[in-house]
Amino acid sequence: MSAFRNIWKIPELRARILFTLGLILLCRLIAVVPTPGLNPAGVSELADLLRSNAAQGGGLLGMADLFTGGALANCAVGTLSIWPYINASIIIQLMTAIIPSLEKMAREGDVGRQKLTQTTRYLTLVLCAGQSFGIAKLLEHSQTTFGLQNPLVAWGGVGFEVLTVIAMTSATMLVMWLGEQMTERGIGNGMSVIIMVNICARLPNALWQTALKFRPVGGMPAQYGIIELAFLLLLAFFVFLVTILLTDGVRKVPLHTARGSVGGGGVGGQSTHPPPPGSLRGVTAGVPTAPLPRAGGWGGGRVVGGRSTYLPLRVNCGRVMPIIFAGPILAVVGWLFFHIDAEKVPWLGWLQEYGRLLKEGYQHPSASYLITYALLIVFFSFFWVATQFNAVRIADDLKSSNGYIPGIRPGLPTAEFLDLTMTRVTFIGCVGLVLIAIIPSLLMAGDKWPQAIAGFFGGTSLLIIVGVGLDTMRQIESFLVMRSYDGFLKHGRIRGRNG
Repeated sequence: MSAFRNIWKIPELRARILFTLGLILLCRLIAVVPTPGLNPAGVSELADLLRSNAAQGGGLLGMADLFTGGALANCAVGTLSIWPYINASIIIQLMTAIIPSLEKMAREGDVGRQKLTQTTRYLTLVLCAGQSFGIAKLLEHSQTTFGLQNPLVAWGGVGFEVLTVIAMTSATMLVMWLGEQMTERGIGNGMSVIIMVNICARLPNALWQTALKFRPVGGMPAQYGIIELAFLLLLAFFVFLVTILLTDGVRKVPLHTARGSVGGGGVGGQSTHPPPPGSLRGVTAGVPTAPLPRAGGWGGGRVVGGRSTYLPLRVNCGRVMPIIFAGPILAVVGWLFFHIDAEKVPWLGWLQEYGRLLKEGYQHPSASYLITYALLIVFFSFFWVATQFNAVRIADDLKSSNGYIPGIRPGLPTAEFLDLTMTRVTFIGCVGLVLIAIIPSLLMAGDKWPQAIAGFFGGTSLLIIVGVGLDTMRQIESFLVMRSYDGFLKHGRIRGRNG
């Protein structure tokens, strides 16, 4: 407790925390300001529909509403939240490994990163315009799309569409700017903190629903007792432990060098300078919080001549990205297969049944759903490593700076060793990710636990909350230690995801 008291004794740290809390409040206000031109009765009906879907497993709409902090249910100007920027960052990151000009830009140090950040902002603006226009058309046809009795739009047409595009695009760009200011002048990485706050906005409701399970209601006995409570607490401890291990786990490959530094401060050209305010830490290379690894950009610390260091290979280098990719793809594929007309094409009847299992699998998991979900997570885990980890470039950078792995010849043998090691480490991370991903579905099986509760026991939500929380605590602890105060731990230190 002394560490928490010491936080308020440091003026700079106190100012940063209060500044961050103020910006979080502004982001939450943006998530409740309604889009102009909507029918209040239709908005209320949509909110009830989403709450009902959430209780039955959520689906794509429930997931979107979760990550926007309820902005979708409110049809707010902040419906897009920070996700266009997240999508733009992922696109730029993947293209960096494919397009030589972007790859060259990423290796130009601070100047190149500033150019990539600016490119990401422009792409965010384009994505905002396209997505907000799609949402405007969706709102205009809400009765057909959502099956609502009351229309969502009071007056439609070009005027409403243009107004919606302007309002939602402006709100998203404002949230992006607030996230950058939070990173630069507050505590934690702004983009990651905003996403974590959006997810945690559901936490009070989840705790209330959990409490209702353990208390008598309407003269009926409590649904669960002390045994179920003990199980829930043990499960929470287990999943948090596994998530922390996945977040911080690394395979340390020993390195030795005969001179100055490796790759300008990081193996493979990864700079040791702090990322620019707009960089995405915490979510993608995970939601979330070293910057997304550039092609070949995997580094330990600065290497001093004649000393040994290590190259950290992340157990879960893709962070939440495999689950983020696998979940929506599974839902879309299940929806498409389920709507196959088996009467016209009888031999595709099995595919329609398979689609039904995928569509209902989140709440009622079947073997087909769990196996498909696990295979997709494994595929995207290795896909992310294949696009972001360049063993050949790391080996070349080590060789050019007179660095080597003890017992391994420089050049191609080093690249083969790193590639094999990374493959083994990634497989271990895949097992942990699959375990974390399927726990919510298993808890909801048989309608035992509602989605609002089960969602915090695994999946993307838990990975983001734990990752961002660890990084924020690490940053606060660094302020305390620099001012000669005790940190959160009496021995050792909190290790963030970037070291």
